[in-house]
Amino acid sequence: MLREFAGDLSYTDSMTEEKPVRVAIIEDLKQIREGLAALIGGSPGFRCIGTFGSIEEALPGIRRNVPDLLLIDIGLPGKSGIEGIRILKDLYPDLVMLVLTVFEDDQRIFDALCAGAHGYMLKKTAPAKLLESLKDAVHGGAPISPEIAMRVVKLFRDFRPPSNSEYRLTPHEIRILELLVEGDSFKTAAQKLNVTVHTVTFHMRSIYDKLQVHSKSEAVAKALRHGLVK
Repeated sequence: MLREFAGDLSYTDSMTEEKPVRVAIIEDLKQIREGLAALIGGSPGFRCIGTFGSIEEALPGIRRNVPDLLLIDIGLPGKSGIEGIRILKDLYPDLVMLVLTVFEDDQRIFDALCAGAHGYMLKKTAPAKLLESLKDAVHGGAPISPEIAMRVVKLFRDFRPPSNSEYRLTPHEIRILELLVEGDSFKTAAQKLNVTVHTVTFHMRSIYDKLQVHSKSEAVAKALRHGLVK
């Protein structure tokens, strides 16, 4: 896995955006941290602007230069990655945070998503797929490794939800939530619904108000937790 991150810099894509996605990394293992930095920094459309070995080290660095996306491990020395997600969510509500970890147990998955993580990927993810997930996350998606997606479904499927009427979600809002749970971004959800991204964003603001959440990841987590989507 370490060789994959350090050695595969051949990934190319069709990104034509003028500004690269600015990524910071919090990972305590030096080899993995440097491999991720080389992969991201050497790929078109991305720029690695900072690497940190702990939450404590990352906080002042991120304060000086806030990234577009933060790739964060869970098992860190000092404060855990989940604690870090909560702290950074309060400080930077719009910061996209994607977990990259070896842990795939139910409790950590649940805690990370509820803390504000926008996705949950395993370290065994292929480099090209990881880069695709980074793009998806910054465009409004919620990338989750297939193994994790299966556990999320298992984790929430036995929950007995309150009635949808409690939240007054419209059928269109529920359909948008279903697409986001399936991993769609705002852009791909709009394409499937044959509407504009602006329309999806408008409905998402209504969903946030009704569910009393502040981000897409929180909306997805609450929809799953309360069984608001099938």
